[in-house]
Amino acid sequence: MTAREREEYRALRATIRERGTARSWTFVAGLSVWAGLTLAVLEWPAIPVAALLPLLVLAGSFEAVFALHVAVERIGRYIQVSYEERDGTARNWEHTAMAFGRPLAGTGADPLFAVVFGLATLFNFLTAAAADGTRVELSVIGAAHALMLGRIVAARRLAARQRQADLERFRLV
Repeated sequence: MTAREREEYRALRATIRERGTARSWTFVAGLSVWAGLTLAVLEWPAIPVAALLPLLVLAGSFEAVFALHVAVERIGRYIQVSYEERDGTARNWEHTAMAFGRPLAGTGADPLFAVVFGLATLFNFLTAAAADGTRVELSVIGAAHALMLGRIVAARRLAARQRQADLERFRLV
């Protein structure tokens, strides 16, 4: 491995570490802001459409977490193909992590925090539904929340297929 390749490898591993940490902090910060806004919306129940503001923060937080996750996974596949497969050395972290497979039931982590985002979305809808809104208002609010739940499900499916898809694409390059 050349000095340039060694430096690139170190930089990529550092990027994975930093973005992994950023993903967790983005989740915590986004959920905190969402909770604060939700409490504020509960103070003004006469305006059910106000529940869309916390939903927007929740959606933005989820998209940021998803983007960080996708980037980290993509960098991992690049390392796997460019450094592990091409030179055949003992650096096999990415291969080992992929080959290790799914953990035992109940012990896996949710890198997208999808369950928590889903529950927060449902709770957010309940705060809007508790207000005295018209049928049209509640329909619009319900549709926005359904879109958020659909996005979470779609992102989770995409994330489940991303490793293999990225691996195949990097092998073609």
